[in-house]
Amino acid sequence: MSINGNFADFSLPELLQFLDQGKKTGVLHIELSSDKNQPSNKQLYYIWLHQGRVVAASDRLDEQGLTLMIAQRGWVSERVISRVTHISSCFINSPLGLCLKSQGLVQAEQLKLLFNSQVLRPVCALFQIKDGQFRFEPISALPLGEMTGLSMSATEVILIGLRALRDWSALAEKLPDPTSGLSGLSTKQPKLQLNAQEWQVWEFANGEVSLEKIANQLNLTVETVLQIAFRLIVVGLAEEHFMVAAASIPMMEESIPEIPVIAPVPEPAHKPAISQSFLKNLVGFLRSKTG
Repeated sequence: MSINGNFADFSLPELLQFLDQGKKTGVLHIELSSDKNQPSNKQLYYIWLHQGRVVAASDRLDEQGLTLMIAQRGWVSERVISRVTHISSCFINSPLGLCLKSQGLVQAEQLKLLFNSQVLRPVCALFQIKDGQFRFEPISALPLGEMTGLSMSATEVILIGLRALRDWSALAEKLPDPTSGLSGLSTKQPKLQLNAQEWQVWEFANGEVSLEKIANQLNLTVETVLQIAFRLIVVGLAEEHFMVAAASIPMMEESIPEIPVIAPVPEPAHKPAISQSFLKNLVGFLRSKTG
């Protein structure tokens, strides 16, 4: 079943987390308009996942991106890669990177560098997308010629990408409210490798302390804590806990006494007439006081 949408409604980190939780296998098509004045001029990116793990990414579908990346680094020429892929049986059902490693043409550390350049950097840069279109399509055959053989869970990719993100404008509306708190979704410690600041904020995920107070206690900016909170939320470790209303009601009851409502006295339909004798006596009384 394919999934279509717009990043204005569903951000890429949220989408990747959804695909990870569902253990999806397929290709995520991302379409961006590079020039608003020329909608036909579009940029295309592709991210392949296997059971929720990111295995490859590219801006092309001819399975030549990884080969060019290796050749540009001067590790193995395109000609040698082409020759080896035709004579070695491992290329029938194994990723290109692992096959080259089995032939002694690349090393394990080089594959890590390739995965970082091919997957992590471009995918993390795509987190700044706000108005692009996406389409996820399930597939049975992965592009072996575009794969290093390494993979990473989409959740881990999200954490790495959001930690490195400098421009948060595309995700500004997704950040939690500073007056909200965090509630942990599990009593167990996270299995994800959190950094020091993420651990500190996660320890406050009890729904009792607002994010702005957490920032004050940890001596961090509120903006930093909101971004950390978003990371914890989007990877499924916590949820936003709205605590403003619950905190304000008891304070009002204790500090502000209840004021009784006094109904206005209705005016009679006909005002009673003042007698002439009353006015005469009142004038006489006032004269005697002034005399």
